[in-house]
Amino acid sequence: MLSFAALTLRLGSTRCRGGRHNLATVVSGNKTSQLVRERLKEDLDKMRGQFPGFRPGLVVLQVGDRDDSNLYISMKLKAAAKIGINANHVRLPKTATEDEVLRRIVEVNENPEVHGLIVQLPLDSINPMDTEKVTNAVAPEKDVDGLTSINAGKLSRGDLRDCFIPCTPKGCMKLISQTGTSVAGKNAVVIGRSKIVGAPMHDLLLWSHATVTTCHSKTTDLAAQVGRADILVVGAGKAEMVKGEWLKEGAVVIDCGINHIPDNSKENGMRVVGDVHYPSAKEKAGFITPVPGGVGPMTVAMLMENTVQSAKRFLKTYQPGKWNISYTKLKPQKPQPRITPMPLGEGTTTTTLGLAQALGAHLHVNSFACVRQPSQGSNFGVKGGAVGGGYSQVIPMEEVSLHLTSDTQAVMAASSLVVDTINARVLSESTQSDKALFDWLVPLRDGHRKFSLSQLNRLKRLGIEKPETLKPEEIYRFIRLDIDPETKTLSGSVASEMMAVLALSTSLGDMTRRLARMVVAYSRKGKPVTTEDLGISGVLATLMRDAVKPSLMQTMEGTPVFVHTCPLSDIAQGNSSILADQIALKLVGPEGFVVTEAEGGAELGMEKFFDIKCRSSGLHPDVVVMVATVHGLKIHGGGPAVTAGSAMPKEYSAENLTLLENGCSHLKRQLENARAFGLPVVVAINTFSTDTDAELGLVCEQAKLAGALEAVPCSHWAEGGAGAVALGQAVQRAAEIPHQMNFLYDLEMPIDDKIRAIAKSMYGADDVELLPQAQQKVALFSKQGLGNLPICMAKTHLSLSHDPERKGVPTGFTLPIRDIHANLGAGFLYPLVGTPEHTSPRPNSKKARMVRTKQMLSRIRRESGSKYRRRVYHPNLQPSPVSMTTTSAPRANSPCLLSGFTGQRAE
Repeated sequence: MLSFAALTLRLGSTRCRGGRHNLATVVSGNKTSQLVRERLKEDLDKMRGQFPGFRPGLVVLQVGDRDDSNLYISMKLKAAAKIGINANHVRLPKTATEDEVLRRIVEVNENPEVHGLIVQLPLDSINPMDTEKVTNAVAPEKDVDGLTSINAGKLSRGDLRDCFIPCTPKGCMKLISQTGTSVAGKNAVVIGRSKIVGAPMHDLLLWSHATVTTCHSKTTDLAAQVGRADILVVGAGKAEMVKGEWLKEGAVVIDCGINHIPDNSKENGMRVVGDVHYPSAKEKAGFITPVPGGVGPMTVAMLMENTVQSAKRFLKTYQPGKWNISYTKLKPQKPQPRITPMPLGEGTTTTTLGLAQALGAHLHVNSFACVRQPSQGSNFGVKGGAVGGGYSQVIPMEEVSLHLTSDTQAVMAASSLVVDTINARVLSESTQSDKALFDWLVPLRDGHRKFSLSQLNRLKRLGIEKPETLKPEEIYRFIRLDIDPETKTLSGSVASEMMAVLALSTSLGDMTRRLARMVVAYSRKGKPVTTEDLGISGVLATLMRDAVKPSLMQTMEGTPVFVHTCPLSDIAQGNSSILADQIALKLVGPEGFVVTEAEGGAELGMEKFFDIKCRSSGLHPDVVVMVATVHGLKIHGGGPAVTAGSAMPKEYSAENLTLLENGCSHLKRQLENARAFGLPVVVAINTFSTDTDAELGLVCEQAKLAGALEAVPCSHWAEGGAGAVALGQAVQRAAEIPHQMNFLYDLEMPIDDKIRAIAKSMYGADDVELLPQAQQKVALFSKQGLGNLPICMAKTHLSLSHDPERKGVPTGFTLPIRDIHANLGAGFLYPLVGTPEHTSPRPNSKKARMVRTKQMLSRIRRESGSKYRRRVYHPNLQPSPVSMTTTSAPRANSPCLLSGFTGQRAE
């Protein structure tokens, strides 16, 4: 259509052959650019129809404040606005350095909402600028000016469909096509060799099959060269240098020059002309572009066209909300290498990571895993790094298993500071006078005392409003905490609560406030002493300020993983951190999945996740994924004890459907527990090489009969994400089911009723028995206004009951509560479940070490026949539990959960 219109114009032009007078057809850049803009507006309407709200983005980066640059930029911004391109002008001052310019270019390169970036030349800076370096810093896929070496190189070798063509030469080619002239076979002459006009113009004409000659200021007999041109493109930057008499009659003349010459008839005394003497040239040329109104408008139109073209390329691979991430292709070896030394694990973390890998790398949805950093303790010889295993693990494993971001070190340093401060305060109060103690706490400097913020808060709590005029009795109340040494908290307990604080905090400010209200001792009158009373809450927050940040890692297939906090919080809420969940949910978007972990026994992990973590964060999961294994169920079915370091009994490697079916009663109970929270439950059966088809089929059948939405055998340990694709699909289906999450109890219920609700609903107890000390604490905490806090049960994770030897589904028992503690920083009460004989020692206590030593010596004597009696403690011989776990994979704005119920501890 365009060629036909141009041909009509040419045929209609005035020519006086007899008088040797030709009048060239004027090729209007204004009219042609208007046609281009209308076509681009239609293209953008189609884009918005397919991707509502989408707009191509363009950034013009300017250094300095040149008037001519401002004029050009204004034209570009107006043109962009007319067709619907989101254009932004970024102006840096003349004082900008090259590094500042490069940093700003990198920012734009990394912004997915920007599809075109042009650097306005010249760079008007007082500092040295390497123009070539700056223009080449623009990402080639956003180089809509076509000035980078990569785009120029592609143009020079003819890859016209895989590069951006500089705007002025591209506009010139459009104007030539308007004349109806075929470029192929014509003699073309280009005057000028700049990379903006001359050099790319030569390449475009050449690849359009013209015979091209490039001329410049050193060309001899320029007039003769011009006289042979069927097509002449001039971009020399010299006013009216090409005369009309030089031209070949009927030639196509494209004038790219913009020059200013004196003209008294103009208001500003200047007139804009091109590089061609227009009055004489139009008498001989067949077609000619005017100046202004010729190439200039086309240059701007081509910039818009390149920007829209860049946006189209972006949309070819764009999927709304989907990450542009390359996953690693695994090549699993068979038989699989023994990557993890943990033979007894149920695979909680492994399933978390395998599911995330399946969702991301194989089902192509945004997915994130959130796990805890393993404790270093004495588990290395049995549990490995505790960050997955086989082809579903966090890498690099050695970094995750050691210090990583030093969350544990920060917590331990902070807890030691608390204990040391308490000891120092007790000593100082017992040996110092009131004046000496006051001078120590609030030193007198230049005749004035300056109270810290924590000290001012303490004065406020004491009802003292004028710290500058303290009376002697007020000073006494302020400086003397009167700590009862028998009530000071041990370092391990402080560390556990701090780790729980870290896991439940939603920001640095939230963590600071939680640390300040931690009760770490009591006065002789029974009043709580907080870290803020000690004046160290700010220091604690400083020690832990970096620990509040989750560590970004990846799985073996490249799925992103947040590693945060560690199992020091097992006796607390025992879940991965809220901050990790929140950040991951924001990153995956509304259609993505976050798989988070909650351990410590299914009844423990799930209940704490919902009633503590979900209450604190406001996040609700969509799906619960419960992990089970055949050998774990056999343990609950009455199988023999499993000993770490010894061969597994044959019952676990040979098919035994009776033992397995008996153990499924435990799975049924755990499914009932999970369904109590109102969410769909998917059972993931973590398979081992010894499992038979009949055993896996039995577990699937029993799980569905017990209320599981689906039950899926998984081989992610051996195959990575590919072995959990069916699980991922089941999770996706489950996430579509409408549901309403429930809490197990109302916070306003009395403390003992909340404990009773957990014991009956989660453990199957007939009732609870509060021993005398626990009864006293219920009365005390209720009086102190702490009765509305959630409950965090501290019990053995080896059984539904308080007795670790009672496997399966214990019935007809009363759950004893021997004591209740308050973790005010974390924000919950934790009852201590069981009587002393049913209480598992803490992992690193003296009693636990003695138990492990006896176990080790017993095994050595049994296996070697020797009678060793030497007292030996080896940290690598700490036993590890056999556990079955649950996990949830929420979608959209919900968090995800992984918690666990356990089998028998390896002994």
